[in-house]
Amino acid sequence: MGSIGPVMGLAAVCGPVLGGVLTHADLFGSSWRAAFLVNAPVSLVVLALSPKLLEDRASRRPTLDLTGTLLATIGVGLIASPLIGADIAAMSGWSWGAIVAGLIVMVVFGLHQRHVAVGGRSPLVEPSLFAHRGFPAALVTSASFFAVTNGLMVVVVLHLQLGHGTDVLNSGLTLTPWSVGLAVASWVAGAHLVRRYGHHVMSLGLAVLLAGALAALAVYQAADPTAYPEPLLIALGVVGLGAGLFSPAFFTLALKPLLPQEIGSAAGLLNPFQQLGAALGVAILGSVYLNSAEPGGPAAALHAVQVAFWVAVVLVAVSFATSMLMVEKNASDRAGAPH
Repeated sequence: MGSIGPVMGLAAVCGPVLGGVLTHADLFGSSWRAAFLVNAPVSLVVLALSPKLLEDRASRRPTLDLTGTLLATIGVGLIASPLIGADIAAMSGWSWGAIVAGLIVMVVFGLHQRHVAVGGRSPLVEPSLFAHRGFPAALVTSASFFAVTNGLMVVVVLHLQLGHGTDVLNSGLTLTPWSVGLAVASWVAGAHLVRRYGHHVMSLGLAVLLAGALAALAVYQAADPTAYPEPLLIALGVVGLGAGLFSPAFFTLALKPLLPQEIGSAAGLLNPFQQLGAALGVAILGSVYLNSAEPGGPAAALHAVQVAFWVAVVLVAVSFATSMLMVEKNASDRAGAPH
């Protein structure tokens, strides 16, 4: 987990900056579409290395639950697709209908997984995961945390471009302190802190993230609506430190109480909840910002970004509350400790 955090931080550093560079370069008149070229070299490297990175094979080879895979794909797709890039206040009845249909499909998926497990076959998601009190809480914590981080990144960039007229390159560079703070804190937490202090590192990360968000709010409240808020860079760096402290501790604590046969399923389930949380965060915070800024002008945009940050503060509080449910009572959660 200590290795994964810095890699995520490095990706966060490179993504907004390289995306801004490619968009600014306007390759072949492609404008923002060129940003997707960031994925091409990474994908080629992964494809080239994958045959050399063979995973350990278990003695028992589970079969693929094709029906469960199809249900999960349809359900998540119906829920996530209307949220991507959406203004929630302006979503059509068809979009809300798709979300409701997706939730129904996911209920059917859950019932199917129970049926498969009872029948002695290999479910896509181990139902026994939900016998652990902390795992459902981990899913909610994951969704709310990534809603905050991804939503705020979008809001900060939107405000710089729409409220200040900052070009796409400098908007991406503004997120660099956040990304650097995330990379450094992830490495320190994963390599040194989680082993000694366990779930307290997760709580500390959320507290630092909250402090950074409140500092950003203070910067916006004191800012000139037409001027680039330079102190914001420090606040965003603090947000990144909080996110970096949280991530290794969260994933360690979420997976540690599980049985070996449950870990693969759990890790696979955490990922879509991260993506769903990210989509929700972009949709909710983006909608709050755009609707609050609708009167137009720098002053309205400055007010809108403050409203969006206050919503994010509430989501951080939700993350803190649900993360406390992940902590098992009367048990040590230090890495490597018996439980």
